[in-house]
Amino acid sequence: MKWILISILSVMSLQAFAQDSDNPFNVQINIKPANGRFHINANYSVPIAPCNAYAFLTDYEASKNIAGVVDLKILSRSTNKVRVSRVLEEDILFFHVELKTVVEYTEVPYHQLSFEQVSGDAKLYKGTWKILPDKNKTVVKYDAVVELDSMVPMVVIEYFMKNNLHERLESMAQKAAQYKPPIVLACK
Repeated sequence: MKWILISILSVMSLQAFAQDSDNPFNVQINIKPANGRFHINANYSVPIAPCNAYAFLTDYEASKNIAGVVDLKILSRSTNKVRVSRVLEEDILFFHVELKTVVEYTEVPYHQLSFEQVSGDAKLYKGTWKILPDKNKTVVKYDAVVELDSMVPMVVIEYFMKNNLHERLESMAQKAAQYKPPIVLACK
């Protein structure tokens, strides 16, 4: 049993090293498990204006093209609130995980999106996306608290969460760098 654990940890460290050596958008992730919850702090940098980063983040239907998202629908939209239903699927070792959520986003134009799950399979999911100008690029910062209702061991969830989040954020950064807003925004 001990050699299986050592083998898994070795593969995990090799994969983490490989990810860090090829990181064009400076994707950084910090996940801390505490009391059954995961506190996630992550960010990436893209060579676009903050208003374009905001337009990308608020184009909720563009998320359909992110790995793991199998269904997404905008349920309602008001002045600064948007409710989005999504279904995510992941395979974690021998476990198939499907998460259905309805998340309400509160938009603060060009600066921030706050979000909170209003119904769904997670016990808790809430946080923010912040948009920070930095010279000739924009830093997009993701902070969240997640508590899953799962039989999968926390250490396994943490490992796959970190690796899948890295892949998703890098994919988002790449798509954001190429994103053309449907309407021209006047940056403020």
